[in-house]
Amino acid sequence: MKYVKENELLLKENTIYIDSVKNKNKNIDELILQRPNVKAFGIPLALNFYNLGDPDGPKSPSEWGEKNPKTYAFFKNAFSEKQSISVAKSSIGINNWFLKSGEAPVIIDNKKTKKTVANLKTYFQNQGYFRATINATTDSIEKKTGTITYNINKGDPLFIDSIYREINSPVLDSIYKLNTIETHLKPKQQYNDANFIKEADRLTKLFRNNGIYHFTKNESIAFYADTTDLKTDVELVISDRIIENNGIYSAKPYRVQKIKSINVYSDYSYSRKDKPIADSISYEDINFLAYQKLRYNPKYLSQSVFISPNTIYSDTLVDLTRTHLRGLNNFKSTAIRFTELNDEELEANIYLTPIEKYTLGFDTELSRSNIRNFDISGRFSLTNRNTFKGAEVFQVSLLGSYFNSNNGPGWEFGTDISLEVPRFLAPFGLNKFVPKRMFPKTRFYTGINIQKNIGLDRQNINLGIDYKWKFNKQKTIQLELINGQYIKNLNVENYFLVYASEYEKLKSIANLYDENLVFPENTPDEYYDIKDILTEIEDSDEFRLTNPDAYVDALNIDERLNIITSDFLIPEIAYGFTYNNQENIKDQEFSSFKFRIANSGNILGLISNKTNDLGKTTILNIPLAQYFKTDIEYKKYWNLRGNSTLAHRTFLGAIFNYNNSEIPFSVSYFAGGSNDIRAWRTYELGPGRRPRV
Repeated sequence: MKYVKENELLLKENTIYIDSVKNKNKNIDELILQRPNVKAFGIPLALNFYNLGDPDGPKSPSEWGEKNPKTYAFFKNAFSEKQSISVAKSSIGINNWFLKSGEAPVIIDNKKTKKTVANLKTYFQNQGYFRATINATTDSIEKKTGTITYNINKGDPLFIDSIYREINSPVLDSIYKLNTIETHLKPKQQYNDANFIKEADRLTKLFRNNGIYHFTKNESIAFYADTTDLKTDVELVISDRIIENNGIYSAKPYRVQKIKSINVYSDYSYSRKDKPIADSISYEDINFLAYQKLRYNPKYLSQSVFISPNTIYSDTLVDLTRTHLRGLNNFKSTAIRFTELNDEELEANIYLTPIEKYTLGFDTELSRSNIRNFDISGRFSLTNRNTFKGAEVFQVSLLGSYFNSNNGPGWEFGTDISLEVPRFLAPFGLNKFVPKRMFPKTRFYTGINIQKNIGLDRQNINLGIDYKWKFNKQKTIQLELINGQYIKNLNVENYFLVYASEYEKLKSIANLYDENLVFPENTPDEYYDIKDILTEIEDSDEFRLTNPDAYVDALNIDERLNIITSDFLIPEIAYGFTYNNQENIKDQEFSSFKFRIANSGNILGLISNKTNDLGKTTILNIPLAQYFKTDIEYKKYWNLRGNSTLAHRTFLGAIFNYNNSEIPFSVSYFAGGSNDIRAWRTYELGPGRRPRV
């Protein structure tokens, strides 16, 4: 209350009573124009921060000098006037920062209170409560603080009695009669403005999807209702199309219009619009045109065009065409324009402006951490669009890095190659099960990564094919038909050097096992001797009984060692489902759900009957990873005041191995570290301890 004047009241609380019951509807709270200052844990921190500044403070160095003459004179005499001006500017900047970062006190404003009353009255009238009465009372509760109470008496609502229609156009009337079941307006229904808006939108979509190209709801749809009684008849009036000709307006009945022809300009730009067409071809009655050479195969590009010649106009198919063409990631802009040939025919012109065929990218990064004293990395990428003239996107990237760590210098090199095809490529006609309106995409990818002195000098080769399509606006399905990895560790002898904490734990356990045991030094040459001691401890029934906790710790150490040092062939097949109800990019209050189930090694495990010394199934002497894995993720976002959003994430995962297979490190779960839960070191949090045996 530092900057609340004597004749002002700081708004402490708003309270709304609807028919003497305290309101709990969030939508109604949003109608209030004035709300108390934001609080965190019951404290108005933003207001307190604002109070550290002075809204009436000086705005220029000269004003600051007049308000602080002694300080200004001190810096001027001790140094120079330039220094005095600099101190003044710094002080003004700090003051403005407090004011800008904080929140000014919300003062009760009678004008805003009256506007809030008007908002509430409009809201309840839109709900059918035309007799609602609303009044607001301001009360002073403490020094310079007050509350506002809004009392609402809704009264009796208005109900719809009968519904009549007056549709001038016979064409529209016939379409309307065939589609009355889905109407949002029904007799005996309480009046609600939202239902009238929904009905107008439904009719507009209905007519425009049935060939009425020129229909617009703002010009042609009107509802009439008498709101003076508790029951009312509703009259729906759909007028004819209004035509303007030389300033003279006349009515003209709507007609169903068909698309006579379709022209696709595959290399359109504004600078070329007046140039002659150099190349053209007709495919399935669609004309594909180019100002230079036609570079897109009409067979595949036509799969993104959902409108057809000699069919009636449809808004839905036009929007689907536009969205599908944009989803090809081959065009900067996509425009669909219609030319009226006569009262019954339209010409569709689709203008596509391609993105550059080749795109080069280069990223580099220089960093330092407590593990790596020096680290430089770079990535080079090449993108080739329309690779095989079917709007495919081919990408190849090269990654390299060099660093100097506590364990010495090291490097990493890798390459990734992918080809995304905007179609469902599958044998035996399986592509027919995923219609093109679902935006099917097939992705082929492969890559290799070689590491030197990163962990255990790992080599990783991956190869895969996955399919992805949108079942509808909210649901996306992904099928990873092949997701294969081959992981080979070249220098497993470095394990205890890299994971020194594991060495120290094992050394302590070995001391409990045999206090006279001389534990080997932590060097690569001693790796197998250290591992032999670990095996000896695991085989000791006496140690298991006398030191059960230490014995379980030894089992955990051995399990992590096997996971990280084992070579693996991981042939995974997976199914993923995603649900996201976000309406658009501006929608900040939504939820998403992801589910994925995967299996590795089932098919190859049935084919191969070979095992290694540990009883694990092998392919070409490589251990086969065999497991089932399920991941479930849920996210919820709440839109708070201003630009703030509260997010919640829940993740559940389970993995089950079989046939004596270990779980590869690359697919296991872990948490902790600098990028997620900072209270734990990387991989140190979870999944829990092995139970006593």
